[in-house]
Parts: sequence; structure tokens; C-alpha cells
Amino acid sequence: MSTNFDLLGDPIPDGWGKRGRPPHVATEKNRNKVMLLLAMGWTNSRIASALGITQPTLRKNYFQELRSRDLARDRLEAARLDLAWDLAKAGNVGAMREFAKLMERNDRMELERELATAPKRDEKAAPAERVGKKVMDEMRALDADASLMSELELEAKQNAHH
Repeated sequence: MSTNFDLLGDPIPDGWGKRGRPPHVATEKNRNKVMLLLAMGWTNSRIASALGITQPTLRKNYFQELRSRDLARDRLEAARLDLAWDLAKAGNVGAMREFAKLMERNDRMELERELATAPKRDEKAAPAERVGKKVMDEMRALDADASLMSELELEAKQNAHH
């Protein structure tokens, strides 16, 4: 790779100006752009078009970003909270208000999640069925998988903040 840079500060790839299409250089700005567009729900073809590259080039250069498609929205929201908090700590009154709104929104979303998973009071509890060893083993395996997935998601969110 060359140590020369263009006017925008991007590295100039080897072979630039020669015949054929130059290789795509995945810059930090483009990586952030891909994450933002994923958070907005854009498709791979639309993101590739926005960057002026093909879908295979997108998948080759931005594989890690595309893999975390499900986390993109959470990362964007976390960055927004972080920025509002930093500005609020610095004394920005508007940021304090915005941070309070974001906190209220987050609290509402968490409450909605809890209510959606909570059993309804009107439903009568069905008598407990007797289950065999095989069924119990299957249930334990599913619980272990769910527990592992939640731990991995938590670890991924913690790594995203660092």
C-alpha cells in the first residue's frame, strides 16, 4: 500500500491511475457510514450503491459491519446517548433535556418488553403436566442455549461500548 494520500486524506492504493478499476479502500468513515445505514435498515444493495461499489466488494470489505446488522440500531442509540450525556455533563442545558427524553424513551421500551413477556393475570394457571426425562432434557438444553445467547449478546454490547 502506498503512503501517499489524496486531498480527502484517504490512502491512494497501489496501481492508481493504471488500467482497470482501482481496489476499494475501506476507510473508517466508510465503516461508520455502513453502520449508520445498517441502523437505518438499508439493504446491502442500497448501501453498496451509496458507496459506489458492488455488493461483493461491500461483503468483502465490510464483513464485520454486515455481521452485526442486528446490533447496528443499538450501537447508534448508544452513541446518541453517550454524546448527549457528554454534552449534558459539560453543562449544555439542551443536551440535558434531550438526555432526559432519551432516558424516558428507554424506560418505556423496557417496560413494554417486560409487559409483553409477563403472563396475563386473567389466564388461569393450567395444571402442571407431568413430563418425562426426555422432555425435561430438551427443555434444559433450550434453556442453556437461551442463557448462552443472552450472555453472548451482553458481551457483544459491552464490547461495542469499548
